[in-house]
Amino acid sequence: MLSKLTRWFGTRRRERALREHAIDDALWQATLAGLPFLGYLDAADLVRLREMTSLFIAQKQFSTAHELELTDKMIVGIAVQACLPVLNLNLDLYRGWVGITVYPGEFVIRKTVEDEDGVVHEVEHDASGEAWEGGPVILSWEDAQLTDGEDAYNVVIHEFAHKIDMLTGETDGHPPLFRRWHAPLDAQAWADVFDHAYDRFCDVVDNVPRRRWARFERESLIDPYAADHPSEFFAVCSEALFVQPKAFEQEFPELYRLLARYYRQDPARKGVLADTASQAEESAG
Repeated sequence: MLSKLTRWFGTRRRERALREHAIDDALWQATLAGLPFLGYLDAADLVRLREMTSLFIAQKQFSTAHELELTDKMIVGIAVQACLPVLNLNLDLYRGWVGITVYPGEFVIRKTVEDEDGVVHEVEHDASGEAWEGGPVILSWEDAQLTDGEDAYNVVIHEFAHKIDMLTGETDGHPPLFRRWHAPLDAQAWADVFDHAYDRFCDVVDNVPRRRWARFERESLIDPYAADHPSEFFAVCSEALFVQPKAFEQEFPELYRLLARYYRQDPARKGVLADTASQAEESAG
């Protein structure tokens, strides 16, 4: 009886959220037009994505900084891109936090870091996005609008991939694996492909002569920044999977298949890796 009551309340909450945060048709179509990499999704996928976007907006709190005006275009544009990676998974992957703060452009991050000798340093650098464990996602609106798909860059997908990675308690490029979605993929199978690909990419970056560095940055599908840490490699490759899937598959075929299995989507083939009969229930979150 209790489980039936719980499901009833859950259904009522979902229906209320879909009503209260329904996305205007004109705004929805304009948002899709600005995100050409969503072209691999079919009509049914887009219906689920639209519903998930409304549920996401109902769960999160958007705010801005530096007197930037918060608009529906901004909220929906960010929410759609955040929901894409979990479309065939579940919004629960974004549980435990609510805040999304949007800056007009790049912002300064100040951190305390300890070097190999145990010396503590105060450092600061410009950033277009930041994800805090248990805290907000911070985004540059200027960068969040770079969505033409001409390269593999997508700051929203990047930061939300970090949020997924953080669920294990360590941001290390080894996201949580769930039996109901990812079996028989396990931690060892993930490490065999992902860690090898990361080490190989780091070797390539390390061996680029200084005189060719600028050219390499322009020509590389995967931003050399991904070599900084396995967590960055996971986030940058997640961008590539959704934004430049065919090029990503061609350059990193094993890694493409791994991430496609993880996200249960196959963008390079305009298809999904999931049982569509169960997707709606699982994705609602």
